[in-house]
Amino acid sequence: MNGVLLIDKPSGPTSHDVVARLRQVTRERSIGHAGTLDPRATGLLVMLLGKATRLASLLSGHDKVYEATVRLGWATTTDDAAGERLTPGEPAGPLPSDGALATALDHFRGTFEQMPPQHSAKKIDGHKAYDMARKDQHVPLKMATVTVRSLDLVARTGDLVQLTMTVTAGFYVRSLARDLGERLGCGAHLHALRRTRSGAFQVEAATSLDEADQLGPLLEPRLISLADALPDLPAVRVSEGGLIRVRHGNPIGPQFAADAWVPTPAEPGLPPVKIRLLDEKGVLVALADLRGGQLHPSVVLG
Repeated sequence: MNGVLLIDKPSGPTSHDVVARLRQVTRERSIGHAGTLDPRATGLLVMLLGKATRLASLLSGHDKVYEATVRLGWATTTDDAAGERLTPGEPAGPLPSDGALATALDHFRGTFEQMPPQHSAKKIDGHKAYDMARKDQHVPLKMATVTVRSLDLVARTGDLVQLTMTVTAGFYVRSLARDLGERLGCGAHLHALRRTRSGAFQVEAATSLDEADQLGPLLEPRLISLADALPDLPAVRVSEGGLIRVRHGNPIGPQFAADAWVPTPAEPGLPPVKIRLLDEKGVLVALADLRGGQLHPSVVLG
């Protein structure tokens, strides 16, 4: 099986658990994903099967949309409801007013530095942060630059605050909950989380994990093809002669295009434009960088 499978993950399984279950039911050994979800979180997991695993670096870098519920009143060791309470007894401070909450949320829009949770899959010298944290080892995490494109307050009921947000890859909603509680002076943690979009993929088009278990090999018709997995990248259909060159890793020029040559080079100082190279049937054969008026294959898929 080669393609992208959208899974609506339930609360409980880790992202690695989902990979293992799909390997078992599809008999496809090469399976990965384009961004983890915490075990307690639900929603969209973009699963990569077969040759699609080679597109992971491109598919994992897209913006994500989340629906989150933050609980005000105390922080936890893991920044979510799975951790131990850090402030015993009553809430760490009085619950903030709606106005104070709205003002605090303003600080988490735009681009800023964020500290990942200690209990996260962030790797430090080859070791995952949560493995080190569970052993009570020092976790030398570093701040990361993140961007929140939108952050909206949906509702508030007492100490529960419902938010929706669009964020860049690498953003931790648990860190947002922790930092929001610190700014408000009352402590907070992530109570619930659901991912509804990743790049162009929507959770409404996803298959539940239980249904995937039942379908097994019959999941293949639900796969998004390699050619359709990166719809934001321009595409060029390549002639038979051009395909031979591409499959050997050689660059091609306009004379090898089966249709109009439309890619526009990147502006000076920016990375090369990524182009999808398709055969005459529309099957994705490779990804290429546009440099110096030629397409240089960077990932050859077939």
